[in-house]
Order: sequence, then C-alpha cells, then structure tokens
Amino acid sequence: MTTIVERLSPPTRRGLELLLLLLAVGIVLLAWVSVDLNLRGTVPANIVPVAGGFTALVVVMHLVVRWRAAYADPLLLPITTVLNGLGLVMIHRLDLAKGQSGVDSDAARQVVWTALGVALAVAVLVVLRDHRFLRRYTFVSMATGFVLLLLPLVPGLGRTVNGSQIWIGVGPLSFQPGEFAKVALAVFFAGYLVQTRDVLSLAGRKVLGFTFPRGRDLGPILVAWVLALLILVFEKDLGSALLFFGLFVAMLYVATERVSWIAIGLLLFAAAVAFALSTFAHFQRRVDLWLEPFTQANLDQSNQLANGLWGMAAGGLTGTGLGAGRPWLTSFAESDFIFTSLGEELGLVGSIAILLLYLVFCERGIRTALGVRDGFGKLLALGLSFSVAFQLFIVVGGVTRVIPLTGLTTPFMSLGGSSLLANWMIMALLLRISDQARRPLPEPETTPAGSASGSASGSAAAPTEVVRMR
Repeated sequence: MTTIVERLSPPTRRGLELLLLLLAVGIVLLAWVSVDLNLRGTVPANIVPVAGGFTALVVVMHLVVRWRAAYADPLLLPITTVLNGLGLVMIHRLDLAKGQSGVDSDAARQVVWTALGVALAVAVLVVLRDHRFLRRYTFVSMATGFVLLLLPLVPGLGRTVNGSQIWIGVGPLSFQPGEFAKVALAVFFAGYLVQTRDVLSLAGRKVLGFTFPRGRDLGPILVAWVLALLILVFEKDLGSALLFFGLFVAMLYVATERVSWIAIGLLLFAAAVAFALSTFAHFQRRVDLWLEPFTQANLDQSNQLANGLWGMAAGGLTGTGLGAGRPWLTSFAESDFIFTSLGEELGLVGSIAILLLYLVFCERGIRTALGVRDGFGKLLALGLSFSVAFQLFIVVGGVTRVIPLTGLTTPFMSLGGSSLLANWMIMALLLRISDQARRPLPEPETTPAGSASGSASGSAAAPTEVVRMR
C-alpha cells in the first residue's frame, strides 16, 4: 500500500489582497463624497463613474497579479491604492476651490495618469517574468539613467521651474525624466554592487576603527558624487542630487556592510552642498527661507513654507475635515505641498496614518529584500524601497522645516504624471521580486524507495512516502 504525505504550499494571500483593495476603494470613495458634502452639501454627481472607474482599475491590477505573480506581497497594491486615491481626493478638493471641473480639471488629468500608471504596472508584470533578467542590462541601465538625468540640460528641451531645471518639454507637454532615472540607476547599482561587493567590502585598511577602501575602489562613489554635483550645479536641484547620491550610498553600505562608506558619502555630499551655497544665490535664498520663514522680508519673497506650516497648525489634532480647510492658500498645494494640504484637513492623526502607510509599504519592500534568494534581487528591492522612503523624508522634511525645501513630489500622491508612472513601476517591480521571494521552490523528483529492487526481484514494491516541501 502506498502512503502519500503532502505538505501544502504556502497560501498566495490573493483573497486578503482583494479584501484590502475593497477596503481601500471604500476609504477613497468615502473621502471623495466627504469633500463635496462639506463644500456643496450634496453627494457629487460624478460619484458613479468615479467609483466604477477607480474600482475597475484596481480590480484589473489585482487580476493581473493573481495571474502573473500569484505569490506577490498582498499589502503593496492596497497601500498604493489608498495613497493614490487620497492624492486624487485632495487634487479634486483643490479643483473645487479653484472653480475647476470636468475634463479640464487637474483631478481628471490625474485620473488619466493613474490609468496609465496601472497600465505600466501591468506591462511590467506581464513582460518581466523574472527580475533577474534586468541584471543583463546593468550598464545599459547606467547609461539610460545618466541620459535621463542630463536631458533637462539640453538646450531647447529643458525647462526651468521655480529655479530648478529638472523638466523637459515638448510642445504643451512637460515631463520630469529624473523620476525614471532613479529606477534605472537602482537597477545599475544593484547589478554593479553584486559583481564588486567582495572587493569593496574586504580590501582596505583600518583608520580609527573604520575600514576605509583602497583608492582604486573609490571610483564608483566618486562617479556618483560627480553626477550628484552636476545635478546640483547645473540643474540647481538639491532634492534629486540628495536622492540619487543617498540611494547609491545606502545600497553600497548594504552590499559591503562598511560604515566607512556612509562617512565618506556624507563628507562628499557636505562638500558639494557647501560649494553650491557659496557659489549660487538660488541655494542661499532657499536656506534663508528655511532658517527664517516668518520674517517679513522672506514672507514678501515667498510665503509658501510659512503658509504650509500655518495650514498644518490650523488642522490641529483631528483636522478641519475634508473640504472644510483652506489649503489653496499655499502655492503648489496639489504637488509639492500636498502633504500639508492633507495635514490641514486630516490633522495630525491623518498625517501620521499616511506616514504609517508609507512605512508599511517600505517595510514590505525590505522584507521582500530579506526573503528573495539572489543578491541582485535583494539589492534591487532594498534600493527601490529606500528610494520611496528617502524621497518621502526629503519631501515631508522640507514642508515641515526639518531640511530646506527641495521641490520633489510625494510618491503616489502629488499631481504629476512622471512621478505617478515611475512609482507605479516601482510598485510593480516590488511585486515581481516578492513573488519570487514567497514562491515555494520547485519540488524535487523522488524515486520510490525499493521500487527498482522490487521490480528486479519480481516482489511487490515497498510502501512509498512522497513529501512535497514548502
């Protein structure tokens, strides 16, 4: 008699994902209705198409995940849905304050960008079956990232907005290529560091308890520093320079486990910032506005930061309520300062809830990095998660006066197509890597014990036990 013992495979958690998605959609639609009730006293007339369209987008994405990445992390998509949806709600609320409506409103354009972001995420999951395929294009990703970063410097193509030349424009359309450059450079850093981490982590000499690398091994970090300096000097974009250089130093530290790389990175970036502050008046003005935002001279020059801080103070602990505040008084309330807009109307409690959603998103990305079995996947998942977390710190730190303003967008929430597309791509890549991390190993083929000898001797086969490993 044959006994077969099967150990069940780990659950895919797609049912949990669907349940959380429905909850996320419910939160977004409740927020959308609350805005119109507070402003107009009626349920919005477009609630049915808005609800149907938004639900259809996330359900399609869920079905693709169920089809192509059945073991992917179940929390990444619901969190992305809530953050993207709350950003849409606030943009819609600001449209109403400005008297905009219909297809010409910012919210309508952001819905189109959301649909394109979902389509891009679907394309990533369908086309990219294995994240390790990207490792073949390590240096192609480097070239792509550098080209994207330097495109705004091309005469006739680049555009300067608020003193920073980080946009390119073709006719009426504008695009921020640096958002996609961070994805390309994360792929490059992961592929490069997997190949060279042994040399970068083992060779060197100790100075004051720190193991410093050899001079010949400083090349990669010097190249990254020069790139950050070029962005800082020519594009006048402190936020992007800090993001890209911080991304490389963080991935370098994880790959080598050397604290000295962090020390070297901080010293190099501090030198670059000191140079820029002593050379360019644009940076000096930003630092002055950061140090003393409430002086009359600085208020006459720019009251953006002060209004954002006053708005969050007016929100207090529980907020004024969606549609009941005055977030439009702050310039760029729908993009650079969307966090303060939400902070005013949702209060400290709502702001902390949003930050916790980002924290869980990045924690799931780091958990994916710990669980995936290959070094490239570990570094790529960690780099992508760090880029979201560090960008959030730069944005929230700027609007809350922890660091100077930099002009970066809040991931998934701010108005803007390039940022939304890039972050949906990051989410899809994390889904793909987490599917590999959580998927059970292929089952080994087992030969029933004693079957060969039994058949040779003509006796009955011995009892067989087949165990399927998780």
